[in-house]
Amino acid sequence: MSTAGPALTWRLLRDLRLTELAEAGDGWQQLSHRAGTDRGRVDRAMTARLRETQAGESAEAALGRLRRLSRNFHYLHTECGLVRSTLDALAADLAEPQRRLQDALRDAEERGFTVHEDGSVAYPAAPADSPVPGVGDTTAPGGTARGSLPLDPRRLAEAARHPLPFASANPHAARAQDIADRIADAVTTAASLDATFARTLDGLRAAEGLDVTGKTWEDVARDTADVRSAVGHHLVAAVPVDKSPADRLAWWEGLTDEQRREYLDIAPDLIGDVDGIPAAVRDEANRRYLPLLIEEMEEEGGQESKIEALRMIQDRLDEPSEPPMFLLDVDDKGNGRAIVSYGDPDTSRNVSAYVPGLGTKLDADFVTDTMKRAQDTAIGARRLDPSSAAIVWLGYEAPNAATVLSTGNATAGAPAYRAFMEGLDATNKNADPHLTAIGHSYGSLTVGTAARQSGGIPGVDEVILLGSPGVGVDRAEDLGVGREHVFVGSAENDPVTHLPTPVEFALGAVMTAGPVGALQASRVTDHLYFGRDPAAAGFGAQRFEVDDGPRMVADLGGFDAHSQYFTPELDRQSANNISRIVVGRPDQITREAYR
Repeated sequence: MSTAGPALTWRLLRDLRLTELAEAGDGWQQLSHRAGTDRGRVDRAMTARLRETQAGESAEAALGRLRRLSRNFHYLHTECGLVRSTLDALAADLAEPQRRLQDALRDAEERGFTVHEDGSVAYPAAPADSPVPGVGDTTAPGGTARGSLPLDPRRLAEAARHPLPFASANPHAARAQDIADRIADAVTTAASLDATFARTLDGLRAAEGLDVTGKTWEDVARDTADVRSAVGHHLVAAVPVDKSPADRLAWWEGLTDEQRREYLDIAPDLIGDVDGIPAAVRDEANRRYLPLLIEEMEEEGGQESKIEALRMIQDRLDEPSEPPMFLLDVDDKGNGRAIVSYGDPDTSRNVSAYVPGLGTKLDADFVTDTMKRAQDTAIGARRLDPSSAAIVWLGYEAPNAATVLSTGNATAGAPAYRAFMEGLDATNKNADPHLTAIGHSYGSLTVGTAARQSGGIPGVDEVILLGSPGVGVDRAEDLGVGREHVFVGSAENDPVTHLPTPVEFALGAVMTAGPVGALQASRVTDHLYFGRDPAAAGFGAQRFEVDDGPRMVADLGGFDAHSQYFTPELDRQSANNISRIVVGRPDQITREAYR
């Protein structure tokens, strides 16, 4: 079907074999799958092997050619998938008007009516329902009804006020008109769909001399948007966003391979952040979505720091890493969102998810520093148990300097973190995975806010609080896992772990004429800004040993002691203790006395 072909008639719609459209879609899907497979071979076999065995200018030139070949396969994989999805959606959308047409034709046949080439319906003479004025009882002649679209209420009202004498008396007239209108409605709907999908398919033509460049990816982004606008209503409506992660996993597993591929090809952003969708699928969806997101942000302008971070993430995804990297979410809303796992969180027995704090946003520092913390945790844990993965979860709007003394960001982020952890628990393939929630700095308040909800954080066995200014509760047992499963790392020279209560903070600021002095003000109680000090005996958690770190003023250390908990090069003891807890060996941690 195409706008270049003959005008759509009811006969063409009646005789249309929708299975042929589906079969054509299958052919394009095979091409897409082949291109995707070939791209994987280029990336995993040829490129990876060349990096391991060769060096120098010749090797770099060869790698450049392989990258180009990989991009070509990626382009073919995406575009062929778009054609397949468009054809499948066209077949699905045309099924309804074809069914309505067939029902109308069946009614006409049963009543002995004749459907003409133009869709009008002829009906025979019949005894009049009522005497015709001035004539008396007689037979009402037959006639022809023509479909009218859209049905005009004014026309119907006028017909009711001034009925035709014989047609109105013929009991077949109204039925024939109804059938004619249904035929016209079905054909008009199908013609509109045909025109829309023809334009979409025509837009998927590739330029001659295929060379996948930045301009080509702009075309891919437009193609994807066009196809999404044409067929996306099927996909959006089907995602069970109001269900639990376990229900979403069951929905995804119940889809056919073709249906899953359609989401990845047409709407990767719809499933890339859905808790309950398997990690490998989310990773593939977000890898597909990432270049489209970058292109969209560049067109909007004004988001240079986020774009730089996304390009850095893209570069890291393109390079082999150990542990392997999974992109579980990416978004530009607010200060940016990104969830990155080192190791497969679905196949690993031990999985941790770290929530960062003050000032964290999608920028270069996030990639070089915050992501490295998760990678360091994964590397350390895998030394003890290779079946381990570590995640950095920037799935909320972390506070800035203006909002860090408020609980608002933690309150808003806690439900999303709980849902994410529930999703990890649902998709993990181990019978009893060991999940650890880690909160650093303000992130510990976000974790604490999530944990103190009824039932705690779904699936979580251990909670680790690092550099915490308080977590919103005064007792470790209020975090839902039992006090023996709450662990605290609190450096002696970390100013955030000495953050006074709001009253003490305000008093210190007045006395010292500034926030730095307020941070160093002597605390009267064992309470911090957001509740009791987790490192205090009264809180009841398990405090493990960390390095004191440089002093804020005397050693010109600033906040350095606040930022080294994860880094083995700076605090080996802390990093080792975190790894032991993550793999379920808390009995091996080195302990530190309470404050």
